[in-house]
Amino acid sequence: MPSGLVALLDDVAAIARIAAASLDDIGAAAARAGTKTAGVVIDDAAVTPSYVTGFSPARELPMIARIARGSIFNKMVILLPIAVLLGQFAPFLIPIILILGGLFLCYEAAEKVLELFHVDETNVHDVPALIEGEERENEMVASAIRTDLILSAEIMAIALAEVADSVWWQQALVLALIGLVITVVVYGVVALIVKMDDVGLHLAQENEGLIASFGRGLVAFMPKLLTTISIIGTLAMAWVGGGLLVHNIAVLGWHGPEHWIEAVTLPLVGMAPASWAGFVEWLVFAILSGVFGVAIGSVIASIAHKLLHSKDQSKKEEAA
Repeated sequence: MPSGLVALLDDVAAIARIAAASLDDIGAAAARAGTKTAGVVIDDAAVTPSYVTGFSPARELPMIARIARGSIFNKMVILLPIAVLLGQFAPFLIPIILILGGLFLCYEAAEKVLELFHVDETNVHDVPALIEGEERENEMVASAIRTDLILSAEIMAIALAEVADSVWWQQALVLALIGLVITVVVYGVVALIVKMDDVGLHLAQENEGLIASFGRGLVAFMPKLLTTISIIGTLAMAWVGGGLLVHNIAVLGWHGPEHWIEAVTLPLVGMAPASWAGFVEWLVFAILSGVFGVAIGSVIASIAHKLLHSKDQSKKEEAA
């Protein structure tokens, strides 16, 4: 009996070690995949505050909570099963999906760059006046959840590419972990951003001296913070979108952009100190991928605007 018990405990310990190793692998895979989704996550955090603009402060957090619940549903109920099935039965489609996602991100980045330089202002709108009403709130929440579905699909596709060689249950755990963590982080940050000016206003009105000055500074800082987040989001979208295109069109057989970036990167890496070589390589690749992404996105934006203009003209002619 004692020897049998010892053997059983040894087996249990061995299983526990295997489970621990599997959890370590899952955590490491989730961390690697999570870093690749950084650009989309930043964009998500930059876009979401616009959906609660124009509503009373009392409705901002409830709206963000509803959007966050919709985001969880998008990731866990809709996208996670699709991603796992795709990873198991049609992994050859992953590069194609990532290319499509890269094109979308490049288009979004190019739109913002064109707006910044006043080349295109079709998406620029005045800040809306305060709008109340359940119908309007439902409309904005639904719109935010639809946008989240697109961004969440990108996050899941990028993460899936990092764990494509894993068994299905590991893929599911990694994707679920990434989905949950990213949702909590993104909407936690969004909630903090949209309420920060309210906190500053409260401090300025209810206090005096240094605390009141801090509150006024916080209110004044918020527009600058939102602008900075928007710029970082645009750069991240260009970098991630361009990188997705470069890597995945190479997977499909066209190595031109990848070779061009390598031809520029290698001499610069060679001139850098050895301790800086890795950083220089990453930085040059990020910049050149971003430039490539914005160039491709500008072409897509130009075509999209012409199609939309033609559609608008047709509607005006029909109305006339």
